[in-house]
Amino acid sequence: MIEVGFFDFVPFAPASISPMPGAATHPREADRFIADRERAHWHDQALWFVRAKRDKAAASIPEWEALREQAAAVKRYTMDHLADLLEQFETAAKRNGATVHWARDGAEHNEIVLSLLQRHGVRRVVKSKSMLTEECHLNPHLERHGITVTDTDLGEWIVQLREEPPSHIVMPAIHTKREEIGQLFHEKIGTDAGATDPQYLAGAARRTLRREFLEAEAGITGVNFAIAETGGLVVCTNEGNADLGTSLPKLHIACLGIEKLIPRADDLGVFLRLLARSATGQPITTYSSHFHGPRNDECELHIVLVDNGRSQILGSDDFRRSLNCIRCGACMNTCPVYRRSGGHSYNNTIPGPIGSVLGPAHDSGRHKSLPYACSLCGSCDDVCPVQIDLHLQLYSWRRDLVKKGLLARSKRWPMKIARRVLGRPGLYAFAGRVLRIALRVLPRFVTHNRLNGWTRQRDLPEAPKKSFRELWRARQSKQSKTRSPARRG
Repeated sequence: MIEVGFFDFVPFAPASISPMPGAATHPREADRFIADRERAHWHDQALWFVRAKRDKAAASIPEWEALREQAAAVKRYTMDHLADLLEQFETAAKRNGATVHWARDGAEHNEIVLSLLQRHGVRRVVKSKSMLTEECHLNPHLERHGITVTDTDLGEWIVQLREEPPSHIVMPAIHTKREEIGQLFHEKIGTDAGATDPQYLAGAARRTLRREFLEAEAGITGVNFAIAETGGLVVCTNEGNADLGTSLPKLHIACLGIEKLIPRADDLGVFLRLLARSATGQPITTYSSHFHGPRNDECELHIVLVDNGRSQILGSDDFRRSLNCIRCGACMNTCPVYRRSGGHSYNNTIPGPIGSVLGPAHDSGRHKSLPYACSLCGSCDDVCPVQIDLHLQLYSWRRDLVKKGLLARSKRWPMKIARRVLGRPGLYAFAGRVLRIALRVLPRFVTHNRLNGWTRQRDLPEAPKKSFRELWRARQSKQSKTRSPARRG
């Protein structure tokens, strides 16, 4: 949920692509993204650049792996004692003067926020980046009730103006290029036609957003960390927009998922050292803002704690570790599938490996394709600052989707055939011999055609003339012959 300097990435960005409505599958949406090879290549390289910065930042900290282990241990303790820590946090937050609300799901969260705004007669709201409010679709809910919401993180504001969701949780508009943003700003805020200079565009955005800050009657923020011991909230940004959005209006509404808790203030330093380095390769976010109650007697701080399926995930031995996520986006920056298919192809609030775990947990029918948007390479595990075993959880989801009868027919029948062939050594050897011959003698169009989706983006290696078993027997026979004279002597 941290925010980055958006125009650091814009000058080389590819053309954007919008997600299709409804329960589109990842393969179909990925096909749309990679149809533009230049864009797909840039997207891959841009995110790998961020991944390389992460590696450099991690290598500069000798105790990096120890920090990861400590963060994972803190999160394990938090999830094991979540109910008690939530009550501790509520007590401490109320002692600080905040009002705490509990929401079972996204709809209840939206109604709580709406009722608070209506009670105060609020018509204009500024909002800092918050993946939770994206998850709950807060903006359209408020807008349907006549409340204007302005996202103040630059990347979030850009995708809001484009009327599309973020494609990355840290760099929301990474999929757009500066020419598109220049045209967007020309149409929406009256910048010069054809302007593409990042400094000019950022300045224009700053002036426009400053007016929104001054006119706002309430500020809504997400939360990076909530501290049970103190009842405090921590919001990490690089643009300072969360500070502006909460310093001017008298009403501050902070929305957080219940998994954002950490037990003690002493634990915070571990996560702040990991978060920005994992996300963008910088030592720390420019602003790490702490909130402990209302600003003064005339102001109000309301904290909305949201479950929205998290308790169900907490009760799962296979997937509860996904709640350890601190939303750094490192798994997306390293994932070979995400980098090449784009965030919108996941059709989920949170894309990438962590989104492929959380999506099916929320709605396994709609997001049944996401666990297969993974090569199981384990790179996401290697970079996760809290050591979530993402590739194992994705593998577990594949098993569970089969049990639920949600495996696509295109995968179900080949797997049944493969099981029969692999379960019979003689049949397996015969099938292998036939396929080796067929791949050498048949024309290419037999395997590489529109009916075979697997070969659209892949090529097959040259078929060997002999099987592994045949090569192994020949090797063993050769070694036996070379050893036999020595034994006879």
